[in-house]
Amino acid sequence: MASKPHPPLMKKHSQTDLISRLKSRKVLGVGGEDDDGEVHRSKISQMLGNETKFAVREPGGQEAAVFDWTELFCCFCTQALVFPNQLYELLFEEELSTTSLSVRLYGGALLSLSLIMWNGLYTAEKIVIQWTLLSEACYFAVQFLVTSVTLIELGILPNAAILLLLSRVLFLVVTMSFYYHLGRRAKKI
Repeated sequence: MASKPHPPLMKKHSQTDLISRLKSRKVLGVGGEDDDGEVHRSKISQMLGNETKFAVREPGGQEAAVFDWTELFCCFCTQALVFPNQLYELLFEEELSTTSLSVRLYGGALLSLSLIMWNGLYTAEKIVIQWTLLSEACYFAVQFLVTSVTLIELGILPNAAILLLLSRVLFLVVTMSFYYHLGRRAKKI
């Protein structure tokens, strides 16, 4: 008896077969939503409990506001480092009688904070953006308190310092609202 030759085996390409891919992902538990509403892209992120959200929804205007504040911080830090006496005279309408070291230290702190803010602009990780906003809010609160105490000690109330205090309160409120809205969970549709 002569045996018939078998036809050549057809190899199934599961990479291109979308239904097979979907079934495989369901079996692995990848791609579906978990209890928190998070969609895992890989089994590894699901097993490790990756908290990084893949799509961070920033409040409207947040990126523009942080960019503007970062530029403002860079301008103030440059002025404080290079021209400390002029910055003090501009804000308090009084000559700086002591050393300009404190104003230069202020400029160094602003430089450090602006570097953090520049890096926060180019990230998509929610926790980094939240910490950047929180550090900005702390800066605005501390600057408001320090400037208020200094004005009380000097017994003067120049217009530039009042404008600075009002702007810091406004920036603090806006930063905290961005921080609050970024921390809220997105509503499921």
